Amino acid sequence: MAKIFANATSSFIFLFNVILISLTLTAAKSESFSRNLSPKTLGLKREKLSHLRFYFHDIVSGSNPTAVPVARASMTKNSFSLFGMVTMMDDPLTVKPEISSKLVGRAQGIYASASQSELSFLMALNFVFTEGKYNGSTLSILGRNSVFSGIREMPVVGGSGLFRFARGYAQAKTHDLDFKTGDAIVEYNVYVFHY
Repeated sequence: MAKIFANATSSFIFLFNVILISLTLTAAKSESFSRNLSPKTLGLKREKLSHLRFYFHDIVSGSNPTAVPVARASMTKNSFSLFGMVTMMDDPLTVKPEISSKLVGRAQGIYASASQSELSFLMALNFVFTEGKYNGSTLSILGRNSVFSGIREMPVVGGSGLFRFARGYAQAKTHDLDFKTGDAIVEYNVYVFHY
């Protein structure tokens, strides 16, 4: 009789623990703020790789600049590298190096001189496309731009519209730099994975 009672008690304790664990998991699941999804539930199809090429016009001179300093440290004016200067931009993106060529978007964001020893910027910007199938879509760039290097590489950290879930890199190459005015034309080649 004691053996039957012990087996029943053991079975009861096991069943009680299973029920308790199930209730705990159910309660924890219902209070969670995240869940795993299949890309198909968001309508995402096969990922593709795109290459975009355009020209960035950083105009700091004249009566209608597209890039303006918004902050600087007290030491910036004495720094060869302009260390501490922060510039806000809304630069045109064109198909060819000429400013009169077809406008495909804007580069909107900030760049800040982040090196004491060379002209090197921390770039935080969005390429906002206004033309073609990417009209209304954006790519977000966050990285280091060592201005006098031949080709600079910066990561693509995200995007919106047709560039949701984007990842990749952007290569910047100075096409023209006017040392008198500070205006620059930069060729961008962007390689991006997206859906």
